[in-house]
Amino acid sequence: MFGISDYGAFCAAVLFFLMLPGPGTFALLHSAAQGGVRAGAAATVGLIAGDQVLLWLAVGGVSALLQAHPAVFAAMQYLGAAYLAWIGLRLLAAREGQTGPVRIAPRRYARQALVITLFNPKAIMFYMAFFPLFVNPATHRGLPTFAAMAATIALIAAAYCLTLVCLARAVAARVRAHRRLARAFERIAGLCLLGFGLRLALLR
Repeated sequence: MFGISDYGAFCAAVLFFLMLPGPGTFALLHSAAQGGVRAGAAATVGLIAGDQVLLWLAVGGVSALLQAHPAVFAAMQYLGAAYLAWIGLRLLAAREGQTGPVRIAPRRYARQALVITLFNPKAIMFYMAFFPLFVNPATHRGLPTFAAMAATIALIAAAYCLTLVCLARAVAARVRAHRRLARAFERIAGLCLLGFGLRLALLR
């Protein structure tokens, strides 16, 4: 579909990445807790904007490799699969309390969420490794393929983040009250990402 290898797996991987606890998630929850749904929506715009900037920077590098160095592009696909598997293993091995919330000032929700995303090393590495995994060198259409991927990520991110904002208070309370449940979800996400990495590596 649009030159994307395994579109369903692509959507699922995006969703699992969004669901992993990190600076962006905490910025979103903190904004919603401070300023309600409007503040959460503003933070959502900032997060999506940051994702799109990182995404298109990654596209520039991927496009150049596709055209000039097919062998290097193939190597990046394997490295990307290994990176997804590495994230999964890190989640499985992580100890409780390793991830902490971020602080975000009132009335600057979108701007600060944007900055947090742009300077989040995990997001940068994820996007640099993510695109090569799902681009089919034989059927990709260049810009239309990347635009379809970008639009898919933006739509999934908007739906997930706005849902999380609407449930922010209940979600925050449940996470505090049920740390074991949150840890169990992290392990499930870790197993899924590990599976994605292995599956995509074996498909090459």
